[in-house]
Amino acid sequence: MSRFNHRSARPAAHSPVTTTGERTTNHQGGTGYLRDTKSELFLLAVDNFVGTDTFYEKGGQRDDRYTQLIRQVAVIDPDWCTAFLRWLRSDANMRTASLVGAAEFTKARLEAGVAGYSRQAIDSVLQRADEPGEMLGYWTSKYGRKLPKPVKRGIADAVQRLYNERSLLKYDTDSKGYRFGDVLNLVHASPDPAKPWQGDLFQYSLDRRHKRGTVPDPDSLPTLARNLAFAEFVQQDPNILLNPEQLQAAGLTWEAALSMAGMKVDKAELWEALIPSMGYMALLRNLRNFDEAGVSDDVAAQVAARLADPEQVAKSRQLPMRFYSAFNAAPSLSWGHALEKALTASLANIPQLGGRTLILVDTSSSMNESFSRDGSLMRWDAAALFGIALGQRCSDADVVSFSSASYYMNDAPGAKTKAFPLTRGGSVLGDVKKWRDGGWFLGGGTDTAAALRQEFHRHDRVVIVTDEQAGHDHVEVDQSIPQTTPLYTWNLVGYQAGHAPSGRGQRHTFGGLTDAAFRMVPLLEAGRNAAWPWASKAA
Repeated sequence: MSRFNHRSARPAAHSPVTTTGERTTNHQGGTGYLRDTKSELFLLAVDNFVGTDTFYEKGGQRDDRYTQLIRQVAVIDPDWCTAFLRWLRSDANMRTASLVGAAEFTKARLEAGVAGYSRQAIDSVLQRADEPGEMLGYWTSKYGRKLPKPVKRGIADAVQRLYNERSLLKYDTDSKGYRFGDVLNLVHASPDPAKPWQGDLFQYSLDRRHKRGTVPDPDSLPTLARNLAFAEFVQQDPNILLNPEQLQAAGLTWEAALSMAGMKVDKAELWEALIPSMGYMALLRNLRNFDEAGVSDDVAAQVAARLADPEQVAKSRQLPMRFYSAFNAAPSLSWGHALEKALTASLANIPQLGGRTLILVDTSSSMNESFSRDGSLMRWDAAALFGIALGQRCSDADVVSFSSASYYMNDAPGAKTKAFPLTRGGSVLGDVKKWRDGGWFLGGGTDTAAALRQEFHRHDRVVIVTDEQAGHDHVEVDQSIPQTTPLYTWNLVGYQAGHAPSGRGQRHTFGGLTDAAFRMVPLLEAGRNAAWPWASKAA
């Protein structure tokens, strides 16, 4: 009888998020598996909105844990950490976590007395013109106004890249504690020699900060000069606000244009003039305003085409949940198809999987925590979106909501799951809305092992989208399905302890609010080791 050469045998492969073999008790009192330092840091960072509470951790506790992990890795493996921080800001689009990470990376290396890396780490995470000021705000509030050289030089490098006329108009506002002029004073940034106009811009930023009344030179700073005079132009003829070329030439933001317009011009015509110069995220945020103003069908079609363009989606680096949020906020169905195409483009790394796939979506009470500023999106919304999107890519998938809350449902006693009927060839956004409105959030505790035993029927793989905080069960999660069946955990919160081993054999954990790590699944099933997302992208 063959003991090893059989059809169910799969090649063993390694994935980067790795458990140490040491066990602990998780927040629910169940068995937890500790991860190595890099793995814990990765899963926390890709889900960490700094300063935000989760069900089991206060924001301050999460931030302290994040800080300590960054500080450890900054000293023991700065190459890994700098690549991770760059990826965290760029591909994962976690702006605040990457900024805090670069600051703490620098502080740890300064305290350890080791040189190098810090200037580059800070420069790499500052990718928007308001972020040098954000970095100064974080550093000075925590470590005082004395700025070490790596901090100054990293910020100065970013300033050369990021400061221009339009970024000054957008971000240099009275609401900021550190204005552009303050940043220039503190880090002693010099203008980029390749940008002859930048010296005049820096000087104007300083004059503007100190209210010296300087007028920008129209030859070297034409956008600023025209912007400064634009209010007078509007007084003379409000219809200038309806000229897209004039708005573009003056670098007028949509917020400033709306304020300047008041009731002087037709709102629909104003939006139609603004739309050509609006950024991708601004379009996404204003779909309701476009509808309420009544922009023309032709202009709406232009907006929809831009939203749906895969290149625009990739360039915008929006989290997939942004499209679902916009779908919920827009009052009409006119944007639905474009948002669906945009969401599909943002989830391009989700693979098409053959065979039978069981997808379990955790909808316990601990997943009912908001991670959006307006409180409209919950962790389980993200779990449902990823679960449904994966289910629609699989040739044969069972997508199931689970918790321990049979009393929330009209099912037989003891049931802890509720299967979701995927709309084949249908809309992910529509299915996620159906999930939200149709009672697939169950509440209660997290009984992952029982859900696995109940729903697993010779599937080729299992994917669980969860916070991993399963309660006590007489059989562990890892033992609830055959060891030869791949078990993929998609972690959406980043608590310390996992619910199963990870990194070797057929047990693997990923995480984050983007689709980046999904590309690892086909590699692992082909018997190839999966690297960290930034390393696999480079390869």
